[in-house]
Amino acid sequence: MVSTSTNGNEIALSCQGLVKRFGDLTAVAGIDLEMRRGECIGLLGPNGAGKTTTVEILEGLTKPDAGEVELLGKRWGTFGDHELRTRIGVQLQETQLADKLTVAETIRLFRSFYPTGRSVEEVIGLLGLEQKRKGPVNKLSGGQKQRLALACALVSDPEVLFLDEPTTGLDPQARLRIWEVVEEFIGRGGSVLLTTHYMEEAARMCDRVAIMDLGRIVARGGPAELVESLGADQIVELRLEGDADADQDALAALPGVSRVDRRNGTWQLGVGRIGEVLPALLAELERQALAIDTLTTRQPTLEDVFVSLTGKGLRDG
Repeated sequence: MVSTSTNGNEIALSCQGLVKRFGDLTAVAGIDLEMRRGECIGLLGPNGAGKTTTVEILEGLTKPDAGEVELLGKRWGTFGDHELRTRIGVQLQETQLADKLTVAETIRLFRSFYPTGRSVEEVIGLLGLEQKRKGPVNKLSGGQKQRLALACALVSDPEVLFLDEPTTGLDPQARLRIWEVVEEFIGRGGSVLLTTHYMEEAARMCDRVAIMDLGRIVARGGPAELVESLGADQIVELRLEGDADADQDALAALPGVSRVDRRNGTWQLGVGRIGEVLPALLAELERQALAIDTLTTRQPTLEDVFVSLTGKGLRDG
């Protein structure tokens, strides 16, 4: 396993052939991944795809059944694990913090675990928690607790940051604040491994993404690159009156249609020149004696990439 990439950028994290089984279930089935310094990599996939198990292996929290991990030039399980842990920050899906401690006390506690790092007041300001610094953890809102968890992950001034669905359940304003903080971290030269269900989050934050399903990476590349791979300029979404069925083969055969899916009663067509497709689509639906309930168009997203690859949505369990 190498420590630098061919373009000269230093590798912050790499793994080869990761496998993890829980009884008869193979949660991770041969993952290869690489992240350079100053880069944000996203892991996308539905619940149960193996994202969290993969991240726990990379963090050194779970031992793989097979494969190798190299983090900041070192391997877990060798002499120096403690030193390596001082160089990473981790925000879990759910972080259980002491309810009775104040925000400042909590961050100060985490800061005491590390030989060097950022000041408590600096991190409080960075996460916008000044007004809550003397308040107990159990009085914080969900978004404030998420920001506090991120503050605890950042107080050591880590080189690599692991974020496992850091903005799930947050309102748009709280999510935007966390995005800005993570972007500031990357701007300082930090590297981020991010799991998320939010496509706008992945598109904004990630240099590259890896899409997982059933423990495997089924596609990888830049967000725009993956969306372009669909070969669709627009997505036409339509629902038929009475949730009627349509001849899917006939829809797929229309000129300019690259793919057709149906999910939860809504038809989704990937199309090229929409000005030519729409008249042909309307004529075909009339031929099938079908009436439209709703019809909208939108830009394709990473969600569409995943559905195209697996037939499931990124939020499906």
